Amino acid sequence: MEKIRQAAVAGMFYPADARQLTVMVSGFLEEAQENGHRPKALIAPHAGYIYSGPIAASAYARLSGCARDIERVLLLGPAHRVSVRGLATSSAEVFATPLGDVPVDTAAVQEILSLPQVQLCDEAHSSEHSLEVHLPFLQTICPGFRIVPLVVGQATIGEIAEVLEALWGGPETIVVVSSDLSHYHDYATAHALDAETAAAIERLDPEALRYDSACGRIPIRGLLQVARRHGLQAHTVDLRNSGDTAGPRDRVVGYGAFIFA
Repeated sequence: MEKIRQAAVAGMFYPADARQLTVMVSGFLEEAQENGHRPKALIAPHAGYIYSGPIAASAYARLSGCARDIERVLLLGPAHRVSVRGLATSSAEVFATPLGDVPVDTAAVQEILSLPQVQLCDEAHSSEHSLEVHLPFLQTICPGFRIVPLVVGQATIGEIAEVLEALWGGPETIVVVSSDLSHYHDYATAHALDAETAAAIERLDPEALRYDSACGRIPIRGLLQVARRHGLQAHTVDLRNSGDTAGPRDRVVGYGAFIFA
């Protein structure tokens, strides 16, 4: 019997009903622009869909032209529930969502478990939303793929980069880093802070990302180093906050969609 990581935030961050979820995700993707560069990697937010879904779709829509080539997704997101040293992967063989099961690339997981900064920690995954909320977008866009799920705690740029390089692959592999941007500032302050963060990402400058720049700053920093090494360019495709989508403007969370090609 397969070991399944069950959906933890269906019905909270996104609809638990498969039909409603399909309609919502498809609607976000239809509103997003699909043309542009073919990404090797992307950064997209992980809040509730009413807040960040349109921004996430702006990144995922860019995969439409290469979706059939994608066999593996390296999915990295920050740890919100459990303290993690390094990167925590899962012993699950599939991750379940209302849209079905997403298989784990267990061979790739075993490969990176040889690195000292990678550990098996199912507790870090069991209630974590930062990876889960991306799966319905990937399921809608890609006809068949496996994930390498990684919840990221305290890790150096080099430790993140080493994991990414180990599984970097070719066009069959993409990297998705899950991150929101600034948290709980007023609209104008968040707008300015997020613009600074976007500029740092476009410069591929990991050292410019501060504690309050992005909750996923640690995996982002590693991605920026590897992107620079591989000669990729970063492009901001969407930059908004919860005050633009579904919330008040006195205390907002920032969201950005970035692609690397």
